[in-house]
Amino acid sequence: MRVLIVGGGVLGTMHAWQAVERGHEVVQLEREPEARGASVRNFGLVWVGGRAAGAELSAAQRSRELWERIGARVPAVGFRPNGSLTVLRTPRELAVAEEVAARPDAAERGLELLDAAAARAVNPALRGAFLGALRCTRDAAVEPRTAQPALRAALAATGRYSFLPGREVRSVSTGVVRDDRGDEHRGDVVVLCTGAWLGGLVRELTGGVPVRRVRLQMMQTEPLGEPLTTSVADGDSFRYYPAYRGAALDELNHAQPQAEVAREHAMQLLVVQRADGGLTIGDTHAYDEPFPFDTEDAPYAHLADVAESLLGRPLPRVTRRWAGVYAQCADPTRVVHREQVEPGVWLVTGPGGRGMTCSPAIGFDTAEEVGL
Repeated sequence: MRVLIVGGGVLGTMHAWQAVERGHEVVQLEREPEARGASVRNFGLVWVGGRAAGAELSAAQRSRELWERIGARVPAVGFRPNGSLTVLRTPRELAVAEEVAARPDAAERGLELLDAAAARAVNPALRGAFLGALRCTRDAAVEPRTAQPALRAALAATGRYSFLPGREVRSVSTGVVRDDRGDEHRGDVVVLCTGAWLGGLVRELTGGVPVRRVRLQMMQTEPLGEPLTTSVADGDSFRYYPAYRGAALDELNHAQPQAEVAREHAMQLLVVQRADGGLTIGDTHAYDEPFPFDTEDAPYAHLADVAESLLGRPLPRVTRRWAGVYAQCADPTRVVHREQVEPGVWLVTGPGGRGMTCSPAIGFDTAEEVGL
């Protein structure tokens, strides 16, 4: 079978991986010279602990296993099972962690509550003042800037994969994709993984999809100069991830409001150390379009302040700042929007901030549904 994939981001690439693994031939088209969207503008987190029970947690757990297998075969993906620490600075944040760690599914998620000394033993770079940390041993990380090229190189080595960059697709019908160079590509199945590109061809094919776009801001520093042995989150992440909902979170939201800038920009702190030692730090969330074309300094200052308070030291110099946009299902209970828009033509979009985490499982599930 010949599979045509439109979109060169991590979601499209994981669909290509599944198809090649199942013995099929794949042609993957990308309108840019290289993926430039949310697939490279993220933390590289494989984030399990905070996922909603049910389909979302299942997808994250399965993806965690798939990422580990893929990382063993393709080392440049940069997979590492580093886990995470959500650092608790107030009694109310500690109460949320205590409630979550006592739930029946805590072990399945790899969650355990640590006091401050135990948290520092796990991650000695955390020298700031805090009460404890919620550890997730199931969380992991990959390198978003190298993962897609590394995966494509491994796919190309099979002899059954071709990557065609700089090809904007202009029309799609059953078994046929036509690009802006006038070339026609034929296959048995077409999978559209167009990310946050929801207009143009996608609108023509669907009339609109139940997916919204979300904008974020992030930054990266020079090398820290020491290992950050886990990914790190702050207590505001409890407000963002669905697994932490409950009475203790309600009390946190009522009695301990977010800082004004964090509330205005729907923020949480996440910190991941890159392979070169630098730190990726974020992030913000904006939901109302049109999005600004520029970035704002206040969220960056807040993120730096919180990160420095946890590390107990100044951050290294910030070398990069960026904004990104991803597509998220309007129904938060859905992991992804998957729709057959023409016979043999499938649109897969809207994983939201779960794209890097869940793309291996999403690709697997599409392959099963399509019958690859």
